[in-house]
Amino acid sequence: MVELPYGKRHALSSVRPGTALAAGVAGSALLTGLIWLLGQRLHGITLLPDQGASWYYWKLPEPTVWTRLSAWAGYAAHQVAFWWMIHYARTRVRRHTTGLHPINVVALAVNAGFVALHTLQTHLFYDGLAQDVSIYSSQGSVVLLLVVVLLMENRRRGLFLGRPAPLGREIVDFARRYHGYLFSWAAVYTFWYHPAEATSGHLIGFFYMFLLLLQGSLFLTRAHTARWWTLTLELTVVVHGTLVAVMTSGPDGMWPMFLFGFLGVFVITQMHGLGLSRAVRWLLAAGYAGALMIVYALRGDLLGGPGEAIRIPAIEYVLVGVLAVLLWAGLRVARLMRGPRT
Repeated sequence: MVELPYGKRHALSSVRPGTALAAGVAGSALLTGLIWLLGQRLHGITLLPDQGASWYYWKLPEPTVWTRLSAWAGYAAHQVAFWWMIHYARTRVRRHTTGLHPINVVALAVNAGFVALHTLQTHLFYDGLAQDVSIYSSQGSVVLLLVVVLLMENRRRGLFLGRPAPLGREIVDFARRYHGYLFSWAAVYTFWYHPAEATSGHLIGFFYMFLLLLQGSLFLTRAHTARWWTLTLELTVVVHGTLVAVMTSGPDGMWPMFLFGFLGVFVITQMHGLGLSRAVRWLLAAGYAGALMIVYALRGDLLGGPGEAIRIPAIEYVLVGVLAVLLWAGLRVARLMRGPRT
């Protein structure tokens, strides 16, 4: 095994968090542009007609062993490599730095390499994991990621208007300690679920996934915990969800549910961890409520609109509770299996 130089100070440790993030975002945009450029070659692929909301359109009508194997083998290799790097950082590095560790550079290079590999795999075999698993598994993985973030940040910013939910310290600490494995799975799985198509919806989604891969690659650095950066990652789902809804269902579709649903989570929870004054928070809340009423009034659904907008926050907060109970039960079972300590 190659040993990375952790016994002495290295040049990477002086890299500023802002510089690392700016370079990472630029690289994510470059990779997205590469998929867009090469994706023009995929227009000749013949696909089955759309069959409804639970149908994923971008998959071959007649998959083969090789199309399936190429997608699953690439995903498995990417996932195992990412999990190994996280494990290495947790067990061998274990300390935070202002700049970068050598393992961060390795992680960035490995993730970029697998992005290129999946792009090549798409052009050779086309299919992603979508051929064999439900579309809801891809969407659910990102929702689970967002829910775990709400749980992890409960002590710092609270869950409801700055007030923490009564979640046990052991539960939150467990989530903080091992969240990297779950988050890397959510990003890698969702990335390999889709072929590297160049539709607007795919490109927006890929850019979001690349930002999550960037975040995962910057473990144990100040950039990884930068407050405004992590909030940006949480709020990117607002842009992605809203634009994809507009693209798939048009301006009269359900895009307000995604826009005001995810922004509702921001008003209820996320903005309270930014150190904003009470006046600024009231102003943001008033702006949110005003925009919601205007949009639904123009759609002729002022009475039903708030009920639609509350769906996403309600689902996320219920899932936080369910996840907390499951973690509590799992930790309790693990404690019982270990038996009494000496």
